[in-house]
Amino acid sequence: MLQKVVIIGAGSVGATFAYALMQGGQAREIVFIDSNMERAKGEVMDLQHGLAFTRPVSIRYGDYPECANADVVVVTAGAKQKPGESRLALAGRNAEILKGIVPPVTGSGFGGVLLIVSNPVDVLTHIAWKISGLPAGRVIGSGTVLDSARLRSLLSEHCGVDARNIHAMIIGEHGDSEVAAWSLVSIGGVPIREYCRACSLYTDGKDHFQALFEEVKHAAYEIIIRKGATFYAIGLALVQITDAILRDEHRVLPVSSVVQGMYGMEETTISLPSVIGKNGVERVLMPELEVTEVEALRKSAETINESVKIILKSDI
Repeated sequence: MLQKVVIIGAGSVGATFAYALMQGGQAREIVFIDSNMERAKGEVMDLQHGLAFTRPVSIRYGDYPECANADVVVVTAGAKQKPGESRLALAGRNAEILKGIVPPVTGSGFGGVLLIVSNPVDVLTHIAWKISGLPAGRVIGSGTVLDSARLRSLLSEHCGVDARNIHAMIIGEHGDSEVAAWSLVSIGGVPIREYCRACSLYTDGKDHFQALFEEVKHAAYEIIIRKGATFYAIGLALVQITDAILRDEHRVLPVSSVVQGMYGMEETTISLPSVIGKNGVERVLMPELEVTEVEALRKSAETINESVKIILKSDI
């Protein structure tokens, strides 16, 4: 199997993803495409110098014809989020960039999965789907995979349990309207509320839950203020998504994809638990949520759709 990944955008996120991907050995070919060819060459040179320490992999820079036989094309290119700027505020600028990327990808004869990472990821994934003409399941966004990992990390620290034994999920927008699905959270199979009530640290569950959620929701802003960008954790999250595709794992991840009619929502591109395989999203799951969570999810969908409508009206 070829297992070829093309990364469009050789910035911090794209380069960190490539570094994590080559260490894991998931891909046999990694190709960078970037409007700044010298930057792409530099990243390729730096990564190639580490090949003696990894499994065999071909790393090079190229152009859009490289997408023709790629299993996954990952779009990380886009304007950076400024301190204090919401992801949705980036929509117009990055939609213009996306408009110059998607047509040459699909025009190459690309038959794989298109993975959008640039923010606002839900809005841009919807726009990419519209532009590409590809089946909805083959155009996916990184969604709330990272947000969910942040929640698991914070719960791990708070509860003193390995994050790998915590099942927790953020759904909805990858942004300010995201939803913490507390009704789905469990530790070792024990629902989180039951686990907390049996814990000696427990005082007021609602206060703890809300505080943790606020920390998750504002994590990116806090990191951007301190170091200018986030790229390590999202790079690792992208490896998880890409691995699920390359290995046809049928893994459940909260990626962003086009859905309609679920939880009473109109057509929208939003993060819900989804079964991921070689063809992208194979099935979107619809777990039973609490009434307040469903209401919050619908509001999140409305937020995304409002931004999508504005961009589509601007002749994208």
